[in-house]
Amino acid sequence: MIRRASPMLRAVLAAGLLLACTSALSQEFDPAERAELRAFLESTIKGADSFVDRYDAEVWLVDMSARLSRFVEDPAERLQLLRQIHAAAKAAELPPELVLAVIEVESHFDRFAISRVGAQGMMQVMPFWKDEIGRPDDNLTDNLTNLEYGCRILQFYLQREDGRLHPALARYNGSYGSRVYSDKVYRAWRDRWRTEPLSWRE
Repeated sequence: MIRRASPMLRAVLAAGLLLACTSALSQEFDPAERAELRAFLESTIKGADSFVDRYDAEVWLVDMSARLSRFVEDPAERLQLLRQIHAAAKAAELPPELVLAVIEVESHFDRFAISRVGAQGMMQVMPFWKDEIGRPDDNLTDNLTNLEYGCRILQFYLQREDGRLHPALARYNGSYGSRVYSDKVYRAWRDRWRTEPLSWRE
């Protein structure tokens, strides 16, 4: 469940939820998996550019901007967000369209979204990862930061699952063993973001 509130209330909620849920959720991770993901984040969190061809950039941005308009009204804001999503996805070797589907399901493109367990931002990243990788001052409501964390975490789970989207997405969502979440992402990708085929094999 996603809540939207005023900036002041968001700050209060974020602080309170962080304190309430960090220790509890950290115990849900397998210790070895947690250590692997921490090391992966430490080695991969960094900025990147993505578009190498101006024509390809324009075609993709125009196409995706039209699709995104139902979630983000302002055209300039849409283009800026799409550039950020494309860069973070490509840096993590993910299809940008898959990342768009994940964001739709996670936050409906609300950078200030906070889940009932304290996950924050576009890709609903848990705040404890900032301390885990020694970056406590990172702001997860900043789109660039949130997208970088989220894409790298999803990349880690895709590598762990040998590219299998359903189990990797379930791990990302903390619902491993269930297809409820991954099916939601699949439907969002199929209905709104698909440009090229993806293998949704088990």
